[in-house]
This record gives sequence, structure tokens and C-alpha cells, in this order.
Amino acid sequence: MGTFRFFTAGESHGPGLVAVVDGVPAGLHLLATDIDEGLARRQRGYGRGGRMKIETDRVILEAGVRGGETLGSPLALRVPNRDFESWQGRMGPEPFASTPEAVVRPRPGHADLAGGLKYDRRDLRDVLERASARETTMRVAVGGVARALLRAIGVHVFAHVVSIGEVEATAHRSLDLENVRLRAGASDLACADPDAEAAMRVAIHAASHDGDTLGGVFEVVATGVPIGLGSHVQSDRKLDGRIAQALTCIQAIKGVEIGLGFKAAELRGSAVHDPIAWEGAGREGHFARPKNGAGGIEGGITNGEPVVVRAAMKPIATLKNPLPSVHVDTKAAAPAAHERSDICAVAAASVVGEAMLAIVLADAVLEKFGGDSMKELLRNVEGYRAQLAAY
Repeated sequence: MGTFRFFTAGESHGPGLVAVVDGVPAGLHLLATDIDEGLARRQRGYGRGGRMKIETDRVILEAGVRGGETLGSPLALRVPNRDFESWQGRMGPEPFASTPEAVVRPRPGHADLAGGLKYDRRDLRDVLERASARETTMRVAVGGVARALLRAIGVHVFAHVVSIGEVEATAHRSLDLENVRLRAGASDLACADPDAEAAMRVAIHAASHDGDTLGGVFEVVATGVPIGLGSHVQSDRKLDGRIAQALTCIQAIKGVEIGLGFKAAELRGSAVHDPIAWEGAGREGHFARPKNGAGGIEGGITNGEPVVVRAAMKPIATLKNPLPSVHVDTKAAAPAAHERSDICAVAAASVVGEAMLAIVLADAVLEKFGGDSMKELLRNVEGYRAQLAAY
């Protein structure tokens, strides 16, 4: 198990969603508002469904925080589901007065059928409620805790959308990272390219008109990451592998690349690898890279450059114009079930990607530096930075 650990629980239309977070040092300044900001961004975005008009996600800190500071004990976080009021007769924990209508027509591309077969559930709602991306609410909440920890040592994480459908953003390539962050933060689609954003809206509207959905690609960037997180000595300690797992476990994510990613396979080594230089006078200088094709990770270890990761999100599996399916009881051909859903949720997924990268980095920071309190952690970080400066 990692150093920064968490578990989530809860169903999409159940009473609420919960998370338990373990490993956070004592003395971290943490308020509910630190977490609510990410929850609000996860709910935004052109192409989101009607559920976002019902829920206004706000976290309740149930345990592990006193007077605005963590105690070193496990944190308990909860986000109530307002929509549960309309679902008590179908989603409550007590036996039902009358049997709810079962979901029996699995959606291609969703966990419905595979989960129904695995867990022997004839009503596929028993699967889809937990498989729903509503679960990522708590990952964003946990990510808020991780981001607070990272900020304390000067690490910042942000995401932006680089494509939706066939529309690709390009303006971010000529901007510094701070401008990309600011532009993406002001965009309803988390896109730093206004022209591309306008075209993305047109593509999302067209997909909605056709009863279809759209996916896309987002990029997550972490700046201020210290050299030396992760390790080359065992496969499960390599940071790039840990990041890849963290992003591919997000619902609908089907591909991850770091730095140049798949583009590196097309180029020669001389164009892929980042030259090493020394900047500054003598021992007062530091190692530097003129470019960052590695995405901040070499040999499974951070090298001091920004960590840059991209994730590809497939189109959402719930279609207003459903694909063919099969009734699980009668085995007769039937259109797939339709649940209230989004047309495009790439912007929301980028916020989840932010959270997952922050969680991996927070775990790696605690693994590297340790500390039961924030003061101890910060002392260890400063001592390591002095070691690097003397190298």
C-alpha cells in the first residue's frame, strides 16, 4: 500500500458519496473550501447533462481536521447526493415496498454487462450505480487534500483540454504554462485556445443533435515537482507507471502518454531526448533542460522539469440514440438502456485527471520525505534541496 491512501464508497443515486484518506501529516492547513473549488470545476462544461443542474457538490469534513488543520489521523469526507430524494424508493438500503423496474438492456462500452455477469446481478442498476463517473466526485475531493499538501512544498497541478472529437487546440503550444493555466481556468471547456473552444462547442452541439456523444484528450501539468520522486529500482515504484495506472482507472479513459508519448515512436532519438546543460556560474549553477520531451520523468524518476501527462477519453457510453443490445433475461435483441447522461465530459474528466496526478505526486512526496507532521516534512524537503544544491 502507498503512503497517501484513500478509499471511496457510494452510488450515483444513493444517499451520498464518502472517502477515507490516510497518511496526511498533522498540521496541514485544510478547509472545505480548498476541496469545493475542484468539485465545482468538475461539474462545469458545455455538454454536461441534467444531473449537474440538480447537484451542487460541497464536501463535509467529518473527521481528521480540527480548527482548520489536519490531525495526522484519517480524514473522512462526505458529499451528499441531493438527487437521492427522488430515488429513495429505488436506491435506499432498506427492502423495497415494491420492486423497482430493473435495468436489463446493457449499454455497449459500459460496465453493465461485464459487471452483471461478474457479480451475478440481474438488475444492472446494481452495477451501473457504482460504475458511474459520479464516483469521481470523491476522487476530486481526495485530490483537493493532495493538492493542499503539494502546495505546501511549491508543487502546483492544473489541466487543460487539448482536443474534443476532431477539433484540436493549438494555441497552448506557443504559451508559457502560467498563461495556459489562466486561459484554461477561464474557459467553460477548460481549453486555452478560444478558437478551438468555439469549434468544440459546435462539435458537441452536432453530436447532441444526432443523439451521440464525444470524447477527447486533456493534458495535466505539474510544476515545481522536486527531482527524485519515484524510483528505477522496482517496477511498481516507477512514477510513470503509477501515473499511467492512476489516469487509466478514471472512467472512460482509454489511453495515457507522458511527455512526447506516442509521438516519440515516430522520431529519432536525437529529436526525442532532452539535452542536459549547466546554467549559472560554477557550483552556484544548476542542471537544466532546454526542452521537456520526457515530460519530467526519466527512468521512472522525476527530473525537475514539469510533469506533463495526456489522457484520451472515449465518448460516453450512454447514447440518446442507443446502440443494439440484448435483454439479459429474454436474450432478445433490444436497444441499449438510456440513463440521463452527458454529451461530452472531457472538461470534467480533466479535473479528475488533475486530482489523480496530485494524489500520485502526494504519495510520492510522502514516500520520499516522510514526516508525521508538516513541520517535519518541510524540514526533510529543505534538507534534500540542500543536498541537491551541493551535488
